[in-house]
Amino acid sequence: MTFFHAGPAPRASGPRPGGLRDGLDLQPGLRVGLFGGSFNPAHDGHAHVAETALRRLDLDRVVWLVSPQNPLKDPAGTAPLAERMASARIAAAQAASGPSMIVSDVESRIGTRRTIDTLRALTARHPGVRFVWLMGSDNLASFHRWRGWTDIMRLMPVAVIARPGSELDSRTAPAAARFAAARVPASRARLLPDLEAPAWTLLNAPLNHRSSTALRAAAQADA
Repeated sequence: MTFFHAGPAPRASGPRPGGLRDGLDLQPGLRVGLFGGSFNPAHDGHAHVAETALRRLDLDRVVWLVSPQNPLKDPAGTAPLAERMASARIAAAQAASGPSMIVSDVESRIGTRRTIDTLRALTARHPGVRFVWLMGSDNLASFHRWRGWTDIMRLMPVAVIARPGSELDSRTAPAAARFAAARVPASRARLLPDLEAPAWTLLNAPLNHRSSTALRAAAQADA
């Protein structure tokens, strides 16, 4: 997923929400988690986040939104989209089989670049779907630096899944403080997809220490 610095996010002037096919088959009433990232590569830590969200939020689907290219990262260090899609499919299959996990290149399909624009497009295209934005707690710690982060919080509920080394930071993150009144206890997490935004929760689970950075470093060492 593509991230930008903090600030208000004006409406995108790109393709109309219904102008291009997004390749998703989501029916009204479904509870759907949206899980964005570069997935460079995807790994079982990502699968852990997706599986935890699927189970604890009682979701019908988790859509892995594989970003074409994060402009804040060096393209030379980012594998081609096809390779990252393939790794995401393998990781998603580890999380759950069947239709529960969907790996998507929706940003490439509909031409959005910012996270908030992608989420606005998906909510416009799929009325009646109960979306939840999913992210690891390492992202919550810096979420206030994303362009349009307050718009995301007010657009759909957000579930934060604990990741190693960031649990304490995420609890004191500016985003957590800004929306403290909207926090939902983890014991009520299953209600989150039915709540009106802003609403968010932090889910603790057995931690998975795998990271894309470590995997890339190991691959370079073996090359």
